[in-house]
Amino acid sequence: MCGIAGLSCLPGHHPDQDALERMSQAIFHRGPDGEGRLDLGSAALRHRRLSIVDIAGGAQPFRLGAAALIANGEIYNDPAIRGRFPKTCFQTHSDCEPPLHLWLHDGAGYTHELRGMYAIAIVENEHGRHEMVLSRDPFGIKPLYIAAYEGGIAFASEPQALLAGGFGKRSVRDSARNELMQLQFTTGQDIIFAGIRRLLPGETLRIVDGRIVESRRRHVLHEARDTVPARLSDEQALARLDTALLDSVSAHLRADVPLGLFLSGGIDSSVILAAAHRLGLPHPRTWTARFDAGAADESADAAALAASVGAEHHVLTVTEDMVWRDLPAIVACMDDPAADYAVIPTWFLAREARKDVTVMLSGEGGDELFAGYGRYRRVMKPWWKGGRAPYRSGTFGKHFAEQGRQWRRGIAMTELALGVSGLEGAQALDIAEWLPNDLLLKLDRCLMAHSVEGRTPLLDPVVAKAIWPLPEHFKVRDAYGKWLLRCWLQDALPQARPFAPKQGFTVPVGSWIEKQAHRLGPLVARQSCIRAMMPGPDVERLFARASQRGMARQAWTLLFFALWHRHHIEGVPVDGDTFETLSRAS
Repeated sequence: MCGIAGLSCLPGHHPDQDALERMSQAIFHRGPDGEGRLDLGSAALRHRRLSIVDIAGGAQPFRLGAAALIANGEIYNDPAIRGRFPKTCFQTHSDCEPPLHLWLHDGAGYTHELRGMYAIAIVENEHGRHEMVLSRDPFGIKPLYIAAYEGGIAFASEPQALLAGGFGKRSVRDSARNELMQLQFTTGQDIIFAGIRRLLPGETLRIVDGRIVESRRRHVLHEARDTVPARLSDEQALARLDTALLDSVSAHLRADVPLGLFLSGGIDSSVILAAAHRLGLPHPRTWTARFDAGAADESADAAALAASVGAEHHVLTVTEDMVWRDLPAIVACMDDPAADYAVIPTWFLAREARKDVTVMLSGEGGDELFAGYGRYRRVMKPWWKGGRAPYRSGTFGKHFAEQGRQWRRGIAMTELALGVSGLEGAQALDIAEWLPNDLLLKLDRCLMAHSVEGRTPLLDPVVAKAIWPLPEHFKVRDAYGKWLLRCWLQDALPQARPFAPKQGFTVPVGSWIEKQAHRLGPLVARQSCIRAMMPGPDVERLFARASQRGMARQAWTLLFFALWHRHHIEGVPVDGDTFETLSRAS
């Protein structure tokens, strides 16, 4: 996995070398194994490499005539793409070289042939004119951001790289802040920093001489809507799923470096472990997190499951002291903020796993694609039986009363654009917003902070095509979400007990915060960014009751935002613990 950055300049402007250097240094953690540089007149590319495939020969940029490519990603159908072209076309064995050939052959629609996770930049400079193409994978697994400035367009893998280069503003958009408070993530293309936006999942931008001339999107769920037999039997559906799962996991296991698996004991990671075991992966390496106190603990179940397939299993105990010491650094890696407390175990697990592996497989996407959340079952009920649409209330409920329901505007716009309702609508909404802007963002930043590549085998066009068109009863049945996936796991690895009640994975942030409320409450309450939203006494009372139902998420969100604002807006370094970071002068 890698980091990318670059500039597309307007006529008469030239790439700022100092800005490019600052951007490259800001994403050093994404690629400590090497740096690639290319200047083509009024365009420039910078690449930070984390060597995964073709370690010896896969340095970027890749060049072919007047065109060049840099990429952050893995292309899993690399062999099939190479088969379209003469073998003599290719200079390396890297899976990221073939997209350049595809683009030269197919133009801006080249991504429809790609299977993988990627953020790609291609530039071609001919006759004093350059064209740049920026593309992001259709699930949004890999990030890509742009900022327009007076000299053209800047792009980078992370907003903090753009800010380091002098592009965008270190100021908060209030509407995005309000979304973050209520949803724990932000929606759409405009992020919390003024002047910086995301490429949307599946989006490709064409930029000619520093100006955006075209935007197109690849919609993976639309591609997945093929014809399914009207009376598909359970056995036929399971066979369809089995073929897709083994295909995807097999592709995701390709690497020239050691890899491992996050194993929570839940359905999704257990499915990946079972598939890897069936594919003959010897002694897989697995990691599980547990907490020293105050949370449901399924680490024993995960350890037993790992032992059943001969895995080399590791259990990491996350303590309260560890959290207070490292929380500022954890929050700092979330430059595009997602106030999901799962960042805590994910960051610590990535740091621990990096001692042994460079690639980690994870189960993100299973709940969204296979319909695992309880809110999906609720949306299938009529209102008089407790049914309700998702995201109707936020973390703080009516606290931000003066803002009405404006915080929900982004969600409502996506619902309208999707044009579907019921179970399919709820899943599609999560795949469009919650998944890329919270779960995948968290996985990318927490792992890349330690130079670890994260892979998500359940988020694969092959799996989506097998599952998305299936009737609802294959996803939700007999009060079980992910019904078909559970059935597959029951056959493949019954030790996982897929139909047994699960405790779920929670982080005891409420009890931690309440124990330190006498210190944390006043520190958070006095932050200017918090005072703008909530009176100090209310903050302190909230922290004093943070372990109570409904209070933990509110207190955590305020603490997260206070730490985030200290670093990313006020410029406070994160070399101290939580209390030092909140106490320091700007």
